Parts: sequence; structure tokens; C-alpha cells
Amino acid sequence: MTKPERAAHVSRRLEELYPETPIPLDHTDSFTLLIAVLLSAQCTDVRVNQITPALFARANTPQAMMKVPEEEIREIIRPCGLSPQKSSAISRLSRILVEEHGGGVPADFDALEALPGVGHKTASVVMSQAFGVPAFPVDTHIHRLAKRWKLSSGKNVVQTERDLKKLFPRDRWNKLHLQIIFYGREYCSARGCDGTKCPICRELSERKTPAKS
Repeated sequence: MTKPERAAHVSRRLEELYPETPIPLDHTDSFTLLIAVLLSAQCTDVRVNQITPALFARANTPQAMMKVPEEEIREIIRPCGLSPQKSSAISRLSRILVEEHGGGVPADFDALEALPGVGHKTASVVMSQAFGVPAFPVDTHIHRLAKRWKLSSGKNVVQTERDLKKLFPRDRWNKLHLQIIFYGREYCSARGCDGTKCPICRELSERKTPAKS
């Protein structure tokens, strides 16, 4: 198969497997989504969803969050890991949203990426899932699968994102990145790919035995 043919096959199979793509992080608006995505760095979505109810019960708007002592935020989010950095980012970005953005989350990549603790991947998730702007957030899991499926030979997530955006229609980006995440969790994890069970790897590579790469 050519690379475009492989991409078309992946897109078709993922749509069959995951016609519905609920957002894995529990949230109620763009601000709570932003905080949840920030907390998900080096932490599972399941753990984040266990932590955010207590945090959002304490404060679920930038105006309220900026008034919560940073030490209190740190204690609530401690199970997510990196709590000193994340609590500082949450406190500071909440103040910036109030003072510079009228208390709202900006629907703008540059403005989002200028916030403390918000990188390109986090901004892409917020833009795609909160505002419906086409984006293709690429984390290490999507990077891994793109390599396994020979859709990208990128050495990093930046190059992989660039390659995937060229291969897939713009109107598929937002849903597709979630479909790939769901697929990786169910069939093709970081621990390895069992070629006897993983449908897409089996179809694209004719892999018949388990593999770790």
C-alpha cells in the first residue's frame, strides 16, 4: 500500500470501530477542560477524572481558582503527579485569564500556548474539543501508532503531527485523534502490539506474532 492508501484504510477501520468518540476527560466547559488536560500530563485520564471533582468543587472558574491558595491546589492534585509545577500553572493561568482575557479561555492557539503550563498539545486539545477548531493533538501514543502504521517516520511529535495533517482530511482531524487514542488503549498499547489480535497492525503489516515496536 502507498502511504495515502494506508491512511485511508486506517481512517475507515477506526470509523468502524469507534463511530462515537466521547471526550475522555470529564469537564463542563472550556476552562475545566483546559485544567483537566493540563493535569493529564504524565498522568492517566482515569486518575485525572478521579481528582478533578474535588478541585472543581472548590473552584470551577478562573475567577474562583485564582483565589484558591496554591498550596491547597497542590494538595488536591497531588495524586496526578508534578503537583508543584501544575498547581503553580493553574494558579497563574487563572489569574491571566481574568486579567488579560476577561475571565474566558481564548479560542486562539498563540494565546493558549502563552499560558503557564500549556504547550502545543494541550492547546490543540482545547481548540479541537472545546471550540471545534480543526487540530490534530499528537501525544506519545499517537506518535507510536503513526510509526507502527508507517504513516510517519517523524522523530518527534511535531513532525508526526505535520505528517498526519497532510495525510488526513482537515474535517477528520478532531475525531481521528480521539479514535487513535481509543484504539491504542484497546489494541496497541505502549507495552507492545500483539499482532495476532491488533486488527490494523495485522492488516497493514501482516504481522502474525506479538511485537514490542
